[in-house]
Amino acid sequence: MGMTFAQKILASKAKKRVVQPDEIVEVSPDVVMSHDNTAAIIGIFNEIGAKRVLKPNKPVIVLDHCVPAANEKYAANHKRIREFTREQDIHNFYDINTGICHQVLPEKGYVLPGKLIVGSDSHTTTYGAFGAFATGIGRSETAVIWATDEIWFRCPRTIKINVKGKFKKGVYAKDLALHIIGTLGADGALYRAIEYSGETVKDMEISERMTLCNMSVEMGAKIGYVEPDEKTVEWLSRRTKEKYEIVKSDPDAEYERIIDFDVTDLEPQIACPHTVDNVKMVKEVQGKKIDQAFIGTCVNGRLDDLRIAASILKGKKIAKTVRLIVIPASMEIYLGAIREGIIEDLVRAGAVVLNPGCGPCLGAHEGVLAPGEVCLSTANRNFKGRMGCREAYIYLASPATVAASALTGEITDPRGYL
Repeated sequence: MGMTFAQKILASKAKKRVVQPDEIVEVSPDVVMSHDNTAAIIGIFNEIGAKRVLKPNKPVIVLDHCVPAANEKYAANHKRIREFTREQDIHNFYDINTGICHQVLPEKGYVLPGKLIVGSDSHTTTYGAFGAFATGIGRSETAVIWATDEIWFRCPRTIKINVKGKFKKGVYAKDLALHIIGTLGADGALYRAIEYSGETVKDMEISERMTLCNMSVEMGAKIGYVEPDEKTVEWLSRRTKEKYEIVKSDPDAEYERIIDFDVTDLEPQIACPHTVDNVKMVKEVQGKKIDQAFIGTCVNGRLDDLRIAASILKGKKIAKTVRLIVIPASMEIYLGAIREGIIEDLVRAGAVVLNPGCGPCLGAHEGVLAPGEVCLSTANRNFKGRMGCREAYIYLASPATVAASALTGEITDPRGYL
């Protein structure tokens, strides 16, 4: 019996010929990502008595969650992180002018096929879009990896998701991701590797594959994975000169489940409060008044997403009752959107465009909600209190749905605005 991608990666890193599902192995990751929570990780690192980061070339630290610092506490954390990177000779450090970690690492060439990447953020699964084994870990685990360069994993069983058909106008990868999560449930892939395959996935752009892998964790997955192809190779050719090995599942690999989805008749989807798997068709909640619309985050803040939003908003004005916040996922994307005139189109429509970063997604600053307010967001989570207020309501949808809804002041099917 052949091995799945997850088995192959863990076997290779553990220097074993074969690794079976559920087997526990010790491995040395290729990349160790952290962000603003690096300050807390430093505290744990000191508590366990460590003095030096064993492999200072492996940590990649990106300040993105609250940038620029919103208060003294965040400012002190940022200062502590900057000092630590200098003390430990960590060169892979990106300050507040770079963007969201899950966009920055691929852009800077750290994410490559066949790599094993860990990050102190659950949406590290994003990197599976490039054929990497990438998963979120805790702060304590990160501190221990800094000290020892080792971590253990239980090899996940694999669920293969085959997707066929072509998206109709106004339906996107985000709609598919929400549909899959709504179908399988928030725990439907708990500690599983998800392999996305099929003609629809192959037709997707890299940004869309990143959306799928990013949201894999919302159904409990350990990793998401898309087999690299010519699009992957072309995208990476502009980012790195480093050699890499493409790792694929064997044709006779054993899957725990194989699930088929057909997007031919898929309609725009929306996740309703207060769970990501509370998914309905947009038309089922159409007309719900919103106070804020938010386009951005590590799942839908890329250039393709901003293009879609601008195509709907150009030459129009958002509803007077709505605040539209737009945050590009990285400075590279921000500059690209400026060059294409996208930023001007968004601003003239009434959007407030902010510096790259996570913004209000985690409820720290730049657009937190007030009690009773409703936000329609392109983010990946809508838990109670997620955007800073436990008495607010968060709906999740594609950039097209958010842009159309900003125009009308209520949840709106985007297909009439494209």
